[in-house]
Amino acid sequence: MPEFRIARRCPLPPAEAWHRVTDWPRHAAQVPLTRTTLLTAPPTTKGTRFVARTGVGRFAFDDPMEVTEWQPPRADAQFGHCRLLKTGTFLTGWAEIEVRPLGTGSHVVWREDLRVRVLPRALDPLTTYAGRAVFGYALRRLLS
Repeated sequence: MPEFRIARRCPLPPAEAWHRVTDWPRHAAQVPLTRTTLLTAPPTTKGTRFVARTGVGRFAFDDPMEVTEWQPPRADAQFGHCRLLKTGTFLTGWAEIEVRPLGTGSHVVWREDLRVRVLPRALDPLTTYAGRAVFGYALRRLLS
């Protein structure tokens, strides 16, 4: 599966950066033609499930996800870590978000292992490129 990594520095304190990058409906607002539906009640914890739906009308797909690890940044834990498992039939893989303090701001890392089931593995470099572009754009907007 194609794996990519995006890292961003931002002036936000870790708690605020964490809040922004784990606000699932806000994520969808940064990705064109996407909306998110929470399937479990807030707040986010291990076991939280949601679906990101991308597209228009019949030309749309669902990307259901489940939070499998959830450790927000705390005073006694110098970093926050979240892992999402993609549980759909069209997109599979996982994503990890990590937020660490950096000076007076934060360092945010997004790692994703993304696979489009209908595409042959020969197109993995294209999937990686597209994923890095889309999620890099989203991450930049979430942290601004």
